[in-house]
Parts: sequence; structure tokens; C-alpha cells
Amino acid sequence: MSNENRTSGGSGNERPAPRRTVKPESVRRSGTGERPEPRRTTKQGSSSGSVRRNGTGERPEPRRTAKQGSTTSSVRRSGIGSTGERTESGRKLRQDGAGRPAGQPARRRPEASDEYNIRPVNRKRKKKKKSSWKTALKIFGGFLVLVLITAIVLVGTLYLTLLKIKNSSEAARNLLITTLMESGQLKFVAHMVCTDEEIEEIVSINSMQSMEVDQDTTLINVDKKSTATDAAPAKKDEYENEEFDANGVRIEEISGRSFFAKMMIIKDPGQVAVGSTYPWKEYGKELGTLVEDSGAIGGVNGGLYVSSGNKGGTPMGVVVQGGEITFNNPGGLTGLYVIGLNNDNILIVDEISGMSAGEFETYVSEKGIRDAVAFQDEASDSNNHFVPLIINGEPRQLGGQGSGANPRTAIGQRSDGALLLLVTDGRGSAGHLGATASDLISIMQEYGAVNAANLDGGSSSSMYYNGEYEMSSVTFYYKNSSWKLPDAFIVKQKGGN
Repeated sequence: MSNENRTSGGSGNERPAPRRTVKPESVRRSGTGERPEPRRTTKQGSSSGSVRRNGTGERPEPRRTAKQGSTTSSVRRSGIGSTGERTESGRKLRQDGAGRPAGQPARRRPEASDEYNIRPVNRKRKKKKKSSWKTALKIFGGFLVLVLITAIVLVGTLYLTLLKIKNSSEAARNLLITTLMESGQLKFVAHMVCTDEEIEEIVSINSMQSMEVDQDTTLINVDKKSTATDAAPAKKDEYENEEFDANGVRIEEISGRSFFAKMMIIKDPGQVAVGSTYPWKEYGKELGTLVEDSGAIGGVNGGLYVSSGNKGGTPMGVVVQGGEITFNNPGGLTGLYVIGLNNDNILIVDEISGMSAGEFETYVSEKGIRDAVAFQDEASDSNNHFVPLIINGEPRQLGGQGSGANPRTAIGQRSDGALLLLVTDGRGSAGHLGATASDLISIMQEYGAVNAANLDGGSSSSMYYNGEYEMSSVTFYYKNSSWKLPDAFIVKQKGGN
């Protein structure tokens, strides 16, 4: 049983003494000095309560005790003629009849919960927490089921659509398969509806003839020196009335059957160079960051690189910057081409397949290569890349469309030396499938390209100028920027180094 407090009677100015708990044999004196009868106590759990007599011999009201663990307690103050009152907290008090000094706090009777540090358990809260976890798991499980069902429906719909296209039109089938085979991540879709033999046959139908011809650099007149003779008088410059911005750059929009594109024309080819993230790291940079970090004003994505995981930090083949080779590993890549500018600012498109690193160093020195990247020309059931589009003014001969329809990036040069940087959309962007090799050749011919080459395309294709993306990646997550790249063709400010 819990201990109780008691106070001795007296005048109102005296402080009541604490009441002690005594054994049944113990006795105490009341405020009148008389010896009271022994107080009987009961053991815990007894039905009878403990009683005591005050100095007048009157039997007080039974004292209410709180059970162990109760959140409320009863406190009483001793005195003759005390009456029970309730405080705001609901505790029952017995005030001293003679009165308690002003501001004197009542002594609180210790409780079992204080002595043993017992706190009530809120079972309802625990049940609520457990219930909320179950609800969250049910919602998450339902979401996963919904995603799985949606994926199955989409795959099934895609498969049926591919079968329908395959069986409806040979031209549509060929375009679809070559488009898928040029992608980095969707080749497996082509294998869903066609055998390896069928894919190889389709790729060979949409193939290109090789261009084993040396470039004639005299066809490009960068310095605009007169080449007139008595037999061949000088022609009027067809580009003399062109308008450019303050940096000598103009961007034009092009709309095709299955693509939208932009052509960046740079009057002075000396403003174009290769920018990169060299020294190479695991991760590359988005085109806008790469351009600005190079101190340039614009650019397009460049050559072949390791694109898995969109890390983009490692180029493939070769990279040349300012006459210095910053990446040199041409071996092991079939149909490898170098694409760049020499010291005379003439666009070079030349095959270097089979060269060793040492042989490429000699080649750069002899050819005077200033800035360049690499790309592959290979048509197989595992890859479908192409490089030369136009050499010495002659377009490449194609079988069918020459390729599938995808986002593209290409570079070309006119007879006056102006460089052409072309980027197209595709793969569903704005409802467009993309551009084929035939489309690229037609555009470059229309803009007067003497030499032109295809660069890395697909999700990498992007164009940046004056702080904005003119053409951004077709990938959903990077639709307002570009994939991470190790290198790019950049455009420097007019008059800049």
C-alpha cells in the first residue's frame, strides 16, 4: 500500500508536519494531545479500507487509494472538520479547517507509477501504426501489379504492331528493322519479330556502296583567292549576300517527311574546333556544359564513345585537339574514319581502319590534322553505322534509303569553306521517326556541301548555341539537355582564340 501524508492540527500559521506511515502496532498523537486508538491497516488487495480517528473521536470518511498504474492520485490535507473538494485536475483534497498559509502547496501523495516508473501503454497507437504499415504495403503491392500489367500490355501491343508492319509492306518492314538495328538499346526488338538471317538480308538491302576516293582539297577555297583563268573566268560568289549574326553564325530550320532539323552555318571554319573533357574521367559532360567550359558559344555532339549507363566519359577510336592527340586507340574498330579539320581549315573525312596508335601519330603529323574525332562505317546484323555522305561533290550511292530513320548529327563544308552542322530529331520526338542517310545527303546537297560526313547520332544528337539548346536529346530524362559526352565540335566566338 502506498504511503500517506498527515498534518498535525494547530493554528493557521504553523506548517503541518508530514504524516508517516506506521505499522498497525504503532500509535500517534492527534492535535489535541490524546492518544488515538490504534489504526488498523489492511493488506493490499483487502476489501476493507484503512481508517483512523481524529482528535474529536469522530470517524473520518474512508480514504480512497489509487490503484497501481492509475494516472490520477488522491491527496488530502489533515485538519479538524475538513471537507472534500475537487481541484481542476480532478484530485480530491481535504483542506485544513484552520486554513493553510497563503501560497503553501499541498504535498502530493506518491503513487505506484512514480515509485516503479510505470507508464501507461497506449495500445491503440500501436495498433494504428501496425495498421498504417499494412496499408502502405498493400498500396505498394497494388502499384507493382499495375506496373507489371501495363508493361505486359505495352509489350504485347508492340509485338502485334511489329508483326503487322512486317507482314504489310516490305518497304515499311525494311525501314523499321534498319531503324531498330541502328539504335543502341532497341536491337532486341528487331530480333523479336525477325530471325538473324532475315535481319542480315534487310540490312544488306538498305546498304551503301563504299567510297574509296581521295578528297580533292582544291575544291575548297577558304581564303577566297581567285582561281580565274582565261579559259575559266571567275564565277560570282553565290554566298556573298548571306546574313550572319555578330559571331558569323546562322541557324535555319528544316522540316522533312519524318523529321525536324536545324542547320548551323559557320562562315569562318577557323572558329570550329573539338572540345572535350580531357583528361578523361568516368563521366562526361552535357553538351551545354562542355561548350561553356571550353569558352565557346555553340556546338554539336561529336564522335564515337562508350555510351552505356550514360556515363559518357570515354571516347572510342581517336581524338585530336589543337594538333595534339588526346585519345589514340584506333585498333579493333571496323571501318573507322577520322572526321575533322586540318591546319588549312578544310574538312577531312578519311578512313584509318587498321592503323596502329603509332601509325596514327604519323598520319596526324603528315596530314596536318588540327582537330578531329572518329566514327564507324559498318553495316552488319549487330551494327549499322555510316560515315561518308558526299566526297568531292559526289553523293554516296545507296541501296533503298541507305539506313533506318533516327536522330542524326552530320558535318559538311561548302566550296567557300563555310561549315555546316546538322542535327535532326526522331524516335517519336514530336511524332517524328527520324532522318535516313538519303535525307542527310539531300539536305547537304541543298546547302552546297562539297564534302559531308555522318557523326554519332541517336540519343546523343544535340545542338547548343548562345546558352540554349537548339536541339536536345530525344531521351525522356534528357529532353531539355543532352547525354553526357566526352567530346564535341564547338564553335568559338568570332575573333576568339
